[in-house]
Parts: sequence; C-alpha cells; structure tokens
Amino acid sequence: MGINVGGLDRILRAVVGIVLIALTLMGTIGAWGWIGVVPLFTAAIGWCPAYRLFGMNTCPMKKT
Repeated sequence: MGINVGGLDRILRAVVGIVLIALTLMGTIGAWGWIGVVPLFTAAIGWCPAYRLFGMNTCPMKKT
C-alpha cells in the first residue's frame, strides 16, 4: 500500500472533508456530511483505495 495521492490532491481532499463536516455540525446539510470523513482520512494517509482500483496515481514519481 504505497502513497497514490499527490500534494494538491491531498489539500483539496482535506478542505472538502473539513467543509462537509463543518456544514454537518452546523446543521446545514444533515447527516450525509459525515461522508467528509472519507476524503479527510485519505488526505491524511495519502492513499486512496478508489485510485488503486482504477489504476490512478496523482503522486509524483520518486526519482532513484
């Protein structure tokens, strides 16, 4: 399980996750906003199972 989520992607996921959770806590969008935990978690660990399933990778290649 390697990192497959790049820097900008991680930032966007974190922002979306935080916004969804905040809107839920404010009572704006209801319980569905707790789905924001998923992008927040994938941003934190840098790995997305959906990216692996579809063969995607937004993380720049490591140079050896």
